[in-house]
Amino acid sequence: MATTIRLVLGDQLSAGHSWFRETSPDVVYVMMEIRQETDYVLHHAQKILAIFAAMRRFAEQLREGGHRVHYLAIDAPANQQSLCGNLDAVIAHYGASRLEYQAPDEWRLDEQLRAYAQTLPVASLMVDSEHFYTTRHEAQQHFGKRRHWLMESFYRSMRRKHHVLMEADGKPAGDRWNYDHENRQAWRGEPREPDDPRPCHDHSELWRTIEQCGVRSFGAPQASACRWPLDRGDALLQLDFFMERVLPYFGDYQDAMSTQATRLFHSLLSFALNTKMLSPREVVERAEQCWRDGAAPLAAVEGFIRQIMGWREYVRGVYWARMPGYDRSNVFGHRADLPGWFWTGRTRMACMAHAIGQSLQEAHAHHIQRLMVIGNFALLAGLDPWQVHQWYLGVYIDAFEWVELPNTVGMSQFADGGLLATKPYVSGGAYIQRMSDYCTRCPYSPKQRTGPRACPYSVLYWDFLDRQRHLLGDNPRLALAYRQWDRMDAEAQRALSSTALAIRSNLEKL
Repeated sequence: MATTIRLVLGDQLSAGHSWFRETSPDVVYVMMEIRQETDYVLHHAQKILAIFAAMRRFAEQLREGGHRVHYLAIDAPANQQSLCGNLDAVIAHYGASRLEYQAPDEWRLDEQLRAYAQTLPVASLMVDSEHFYTTRHEAQQHFGKRRHWLMESFYRSMRRKHHVLMEADGKPAGDRWNYDHENRQAWRGEPREPDDPRPCHDHSELWRTIEQCGVRSFGAPQASACRWPLDRGDALLQLDFFMERVLPYFGDYQDAMSTQATRLFHSLLSFALNTKMLSPREVVERAEQCWRDGAAPLAAVEGFIRQIMGWREYVRGVYWARMPGYDRSNVFGHRADLPGWFWTGRTRMACMAHAIGQSLQEAHAHHIQRLMVIGNFALLAGLDPWQVHQWYLGVYIDAFEWVELPNTVGMSQFADGGLLATKPYVSGGAYIQRMSDYCTRCPYSPKQRTGPRACPYSVLYWDFLDRQRHLLGDNPRLALAYRQWDRMDAEAQRALSSTALAIRSNLEKL
């Protein structure tokens, strides 16, 4: 028997939550591996595997700490494979008179649990996850009724409020808020990409169980050599390594891409952060201390902190302000299906082959690969943003809807018409050539706009601007591009449009 059931979701693996400060025989923590969560979108194999493995380790640690835990494995005979069905059974089993749960980060689960709690004959309570800097609606309160939100404004307010990278006189460290222009160097092999410090975990037995239960997935499972953190201990080792060995180079090369490296100088901490093994505060504090100790330059530290304290909190605010319905945003009316090579990586475009191939192999790609290679192509080619969102949500280890959806629909696909971003993040092949070595091994040339070697990015870029001029022509950040288009002679414009139509009609063959 127990008085209180406390639900712990798979992305709520925070040992520091106030729930766990004291043990009580009247409290049972419930965790469950369910088909409801594996099946609502097609997930990468490593994502399912890593979350289940981390959940199991968290349950072990709770038990070791003296807490009572009721764990429903994916193959448990009593597992009804649904959140509410299992909760009904657990509440009845223990004769509980109270259900408590931490606020879910996804609208889908928040709505499901809210509706479920209203039907319960026992008391219920939702508590804060104690993870984020902000409340769900703090960003919305900051921007008020403004139609267009500007992340930089929100980011500066966060820096002031939490006194991060600020001087005693109220000015930002270095007397500048943003060092983005310093953080755009291409990587040509030096300094060398650091060795991967993450331990390997063998989850082969768990993977066999997942497959035997009929869970569908895609991508390489890497079951015998899983590198994603199993618990907070793993996550802290990864955090230490990044701060001591990698952060000094992060700023310079955060936008760089290479066929010779998969991580470069990125932290790979997003999975640990988004499952709450790490808190954003401890990560930000460690980064700031590195700068104050002289261990990392300000430009690198500011760029890293902006991603966590600025962008991560900002997109969460966008998500809660715009759901439900934000996932169906499609201002351009794009309807094209994802080409089959999104699921195989087999395309002649070297940049896409590498970025998608790495995503399928590693369940990870860094933000420029996601934005300026995969997302850029999807927008230029007119792919359906709902399908793009579903692919991103499934393929990436760190993709939970609250953070993935605004990044995909708002930032990458500009499908919200400019609520989140001030312009579409599109470019021709020249940008990819400048920031990577992809183009040296590609049958397409960024300088070619017609003919068999015409780079799809370079062609589709101009075609996209021309087709969407009625929506984008007044955007001041695109004024230069439209002046360049207008300076082309009519024959060159027609040739570009004709080539673009041929590309968009035969995406499978690229």
